[in-house]
Amino acid sequence: MSWRIVGAVTRWEPNARGRLEQAALELFGEHGYEQTTVDDIARRAGLTKRTFFRHFADKREVLFGGADEFKQLFVDGLTGAPASAAPLEAIAVTLEAVADAFHDRRELARRRQRVIMANAELQERELVKLAGVAAALAAALRERGVAEPAASISAETAVAVFRNAFERWVAAADRRELPELIGESLDALRGVTAGRR
Repeated sequence: MSWRIVGAVTRWEPNARGRLEQAALELFGEHGYEQTTVDDIARRAGLTKRTFFRHFADKREVLFGGADEFKQLFVDGLTGAPASAAPLEAIAVTLEAVADAFHDRRELARRRQRVIMANAELQERELVKLAGVAAALAAALRERGVAEPAASISAETAVAVFRNAFERWVAAADRRELPELIGESLDALRGVTAGRR
């Protein structure tokens, strides 16, 4: 929520952050990321530039502002795995929990992904975000008693499985849901580790 000064009257602006995100995605889709300014986004949202900067450091943060929460989804998901679970099974539980957080967010995820895939700088930032997830997950696995290098390899594998499933989920041609695609990717991984083709 946000407040806006109109004359001498302070007016509450409901869901300012959501409105800014929506406006930014619309404009990025219409004009491209590089051509869209913070002024454009604020104007489209019916808010001020000052309100924009109360919610985001810059226009890139509209796409990446939830990186810490995203990372925490993986760490929290891991807590649902039984203490006795092998690393791969703990990762499976983690990814199922993460997939649940994306329920009913497919169209938003598709729009965001299109913007990122059209810009090399944003693709690099996405990779940095995923590397942060892998590091946090590896640390959480070590806390569960998984030794190195198994903790880091398992965490990197979790991110690879998620990314593979997520990219198929946001693809226009695939109508399956994210949990099903994650399950399919995990099955493929199990097949590879078992020596199947």
